[in-house]
Amino acid sequence: MPREIGEAAISRGYRSGFVGLIGKPNVGKSTLLNALLGRKVSITSPRPQTTRTRILGILTRPDAQVIFLDSPGWHKPQHPLGRSMVAAARDVMEEADVLVAILDVTSGITQEDEWVFDEVRKAKRPALLAINKVDAVNKGRALPLIEQAAATGLFAEHIPVSAAHGDNLDVLMAQLLARLPEGPRWYEPEQVTDQTTEQLIQEFIREQVLVATRQEVPHAVGVLLEGVTHKDRAVVIQAVILVEREGQKAIVIGRRGQMLKHIGTEARKELERLLGKKVFLELWVKVAKDWRSDASLLRQLGYHAKGIR
Repeated sequence: MPREIGEAAISRGYRSGFVGLIGKPNVGKSTLLNALLGRKVSITSPRPQTTRTRILGILTRPDAQVIFLDSPGWHKPQHPLGRSMVAAARDVMEEADVLVAILDVTSGITQEDEWVFDEVRKAKRPALLAINKVDAVNKGRALPLIEQAAATGLFAEHIPVSAAHGDNLDVLMAQLLARLPEGPRWYEPEQVTDQTTEQLIQEFIREQVLVATRQEVPHAVGVLLEGVTHKDRAVVIQAVILVEREGQKAIVIGRRGQMLKHIGTEARKELERLLGKKVFLELWVKVAKDWRSDASLLRQLGYHAKGIR
């Protein structure tokens, strides 16, 4: 990604740089990003692999501009969409000035975490380890993980945090700022992400499908915008929810359409907060068999080109 140059450094000592948030699926990378920014730019859900693309979030302070790069979780891809997600995660590793690897304290160090550690080793960049979800366990649970991670010699600091509750995020931020290079302000102060409004709408709708549906559905869900019409006091949005099987379509629609109605209601609330206007949302559900392997459709949905054939 080409870096966008804004004003020159405001004063000597102004720090700016790119911080890559990396980890296996469902460790809380997007929750951490939103917490550090103080606003929502990346969707979250209890489902693994919720994040499918690189999400950029910008925090501008009087003394620094921190550009966070949220990445898809590291996993063994099974189809072109998965390969696209891993390629996006690799790009984040290459682009970052500082890496923050995120570890879920409730699961310990798994094989997937070891894959992430190997990538940190190859990257040869300053790296911190954020041990997340400490609010969910006894305080002593993090100590063996810190000792195990410290033995790798990969991380300058090992910081127990709770992204959901904000615990120790000030400590994490201080450690990040200490490792950012001096530099210019790359983005205007009011900008918080590089995502377009259409991309955010698409993702906020998908988030509600992930939250509402059963285990077999979320990975097979995509959202394709059909139209966004801005009016003086309202926005009219038409979107198609893509699934791969008729059975998945039945689950998303629900009995007498109740599931789709619920998804639409919750998505509309989120979109009204995002857009600051009343939202009229029209949703349809369409079966697109094996769409995660359809290169043309993946490109149309805006997924990373690498891995898509």
